[in-house]
Amino acid sequence: MVDLQSINLNRLLIFNAVIESGSLTAAGQRLGLANTMVSRHMQLLEAEIGVSLLTRSTRRLSLTDAGRAFYAASSQIALSTEQAVQAARDGLDAPRGTLRVAAAIDYGAMVVAPQLAALRRRYPALAVELICADHRVDLIAERIDVAVRIGKLADSSLRAVAIDDYHKSLVASPDFIARVGMPKSLVQLALLPYIALTVLPQPMTLTLQNAQRSKRVIKMRNPVFSANTAPACRAAVLAGEGVAFLTDFATAADIATGTLIRVLPEWTSPRGQIHAVFADGAQREQKLRVFLEAFRRYQDKTN
Repeated sequence: MVDLQSINLNRLLIFNAVIESGSLTAAGQRLGLANTMVSRHMQLLEAEIGVSLLTRSTRRLSLTDAGRAFYAASSQIALSTEQAVQAARDGLDAPRGTLRVAAAIDYGAMVVAPQLAALRRRYPALAVELICADHRVDLIAERIDVAVRIGKLADSSLRAVAIDDYHKSLVASPDFIARVGMPKSLVQLALLPYIALTVLPQPMTLTLQNAQRSKRVIKMRNPVFSANTAPACRAAVLAGEGVAFLTDFATAADIATGTLIRVLPEWTSPRGQIHAVFADGAQREQKLRVFLEAFRRYQDKTN
């Protein structure tokens, strides 16, 4: 078995250039190397593999029998290397393959899915797979190209790019408010039947801020319904079960049509950010670049 570690494989390409160019001088001009450097590389290559590849005279350069066999094999290696590089670079102009995206259930369905559908129409060679879950996925273990995460990011070695922002509002159905009345203060709000999202670290505690940036932290005292997904909480609010603290992207359409109304609208959560998170180095892949570009266009439209 040949020890390839003792052979400088770059010299195979120089050897091929010598044969294809017909001389050391022409190969040097092709490669941008001095004639003496090309000659030195050929001497070192022959020493490394232990056979004579070229016969040299003052007038011509020719291959030995071993050299002809070596050139046949090394030219195939060069071709295979070129094809491998081209395959890796194929996505630079037109992304292809499968883009696997993880996102929270509500944001994934309401925002990410439409953006991915538009991306698919723009790049037909690209397939997409959207994994919606409210637990935090392991990008490496689950082969996720990019995860969309809402709120404060945990410290990690992953790269993050802000792609959107959001805030939460207190909402209820008109029927519910007609039954219990609109609260006049945060003290009254805390006593209303509350619908809690259980995946939050403190589902019953709300951090609120008004236009003057005055902040209040209140604890809801009357939990009547809880669920582990934001869409389930939204469904319970629409059914008139109570008040919930939901994101603007989840409730904007409901508020626009009047099926939900804002409760104490002067109080919302502080505005938070939504990030695209991916492994270091992944940003060089075209499929991720076009995903980030799609969300930059989305921000331009919504801001």
